[in-house]
This record gives sequence, C-alpha cells and structure tokens, in this order.
Amino acid sequence: MSERRRIKHTATFEQRLAAEAARLKIEAKNLPRGKARDDMMRKARQAELAYHMSEWLSSPGLPLPE
Repeated sequence: MSERRRIKHTATFEQRLAAEAARLKIEAKNLPRGKARDDMMRKARQAELAYHMSEWLSSPGLPLPE
C-alpha cells in the first residue's frame, strides 16, 4: 500500500476558498457569454458559499447541537 501524500498549506481553508472564488470570477468575466461562463460563475458561487458556511460553522456564537 502506498503512503498518502501530505500537503502543508500556508493559507487557511477559508482563504483558499475565497481566493478560488475570486480567480473563477475573473476568469469567467474573460469568457464570452454561454455555458462555459455560466459553469465558471456557478463554481465561483459554490466556493463563496462554502467559504461563508465554513466561517459560520467555526464562529464562536454558533450554538452546540442538542
């Protein structure tokens, strides 16, 4: 069995999600209107949503589940 490769990240998960969303938005703006652009914008929105959900879940004000 092979060993699993480990990656040391220098940025937090939230920072990487925000950067990916920004990169996808810029890339989508350079594409002509159509399916490829729509798909790129959908991926950007998904990354932003994941960023906000991760922040919300790690916030100190979140009540514990019962």
